[in-house]
Amino acid sequence: MPKKIALLAGGCRVEIPQDFDAYVGIDRACLWLLEQGLPLDLAIGDFDSVTDRELQQIGQQASQLIQASSQKNDTDTELALKTVLDLYPQAQLTIFGAFGGRLDHALSNVFLPGDPEIAPFMKQISLVDEQNVIDYLPAGRHQISAIPGMTYVSFMTEGATNLTIKGAKYELTSGNYFQKKIYSSNEFSNQAIEVSLNQGYLVVIQSKDKT
Repeated sequence: MPKKIALLAGGCRVEIPQDFDAYVGIDRACLWLLEQGLPLDLAIGDFDSVTDRELQQIGQQASQLIQASSQKNDTDTELALKTVLDLYPQAQLTIFGAFGGRLDHALSNVFLPGDPEIAPFMKQISLVDEQNVIDYLPAGRHQISAIPGMTYVSFMTEGATNLTIKGAKYELTSGNYFQKKIYSSNEFSNQAIEVSLNQGYLVVIQSKDKT
């Protein structure tokens, strides 16, 4: 079976499940992993958001530390993702803390498959927080199953493409097609949803309201 790897981005302050095969801390999120008593198998980032003392602590407890220059083409999360995919190209990757903090970082994370080096692996990547799970689908026809505990499902296309949604509470077909960047607040209807798109990729967001 493919390895299950958790990556913790800088905005992570949620409790992380203990059933992953490996844990990767990205920049300051390394400290959150250590606070939870989880292994720090890889620490990666430019570490411009930690003190010298905190970086020393991270280096002492990480199985592997990769410190990058702050002047680089990738965000810390993109760098971590590419590094892990180089090591484990078949792994299933779950990124926690991708939405907290700066808006530009959040958008960079939402559109990770826009990077040509990451795009071939998009189906292996999920972004997770307390209210949202984001998955990615390349062009083609796919079935989407409901995630327990989530209420809504939304679809965002990236690229000039026509999207078809069948089996959802609100279907989108040639008979009622209208074009939007994001088709929000749809719902499952006791069956899998079938989607199809002819180019680009699809961002699938399953979410729930904050309690």
